Amino acid sequence: MPLRDTLARADADLAVGRVPVARQRLRGLVSSFPNDLMLRRRLAEVYRLYAEPAEAGRWMYLEQDRDPAETSAFEARYRTAPQRMRALAWRGPESLAQSAFAREQLAAVRAACSDAMGRPVDWDTVPSSRKTDGRGSAFADFLAGAGCLVAVLAFLAIWVNGLVALFD
Repeated sequence: MPLRDTLARADADLAVGRVPVARQRLRGLVSSFPNDLMLRRRLAEVYRLYAEPAEAGRWMYLEQDRDPAETSAFEARYRTAPQRMRALAWRGPESLAQSAFAREQLAAVRAACSDAMGRPVDWDTVPSSRKTDGRGSAFADFLAGAGCLVAVLAFLAIWVNGLVALFD
């Protein structure tokens, strides 16, 4: 469906109070046209209706007139540069941005992500591993391994107990 028709349907949905449907349409449009700042702004407006400042801040992050509280909420939810880079869902070089402010923001996020990764990254190869963005932890990995070990030992104990009972 063409952009203009989908926007008209989203407006019609909002007019009759079908906010979730309008949000879904706008998310689809932003996914199809990730470099269109107007679509991002419209999606942020819908998230304001939901009282979701982090998501509104996410979609307004590239706008100079963004709300500082929403920006802070977005940055608190997406703490690391790789997380922010994925959340912004931009595709292509920063030069595709329609404003100098957006280009600067995109370049800053990409540079921070490159620093965090220890290698150059671009918007078409955003890191996706949970290990690369600092979310994984050695303690969580230890707990998972310990849980598996306990499960295997419990299974062996039950099996040995059954085997001993069989020959008694």
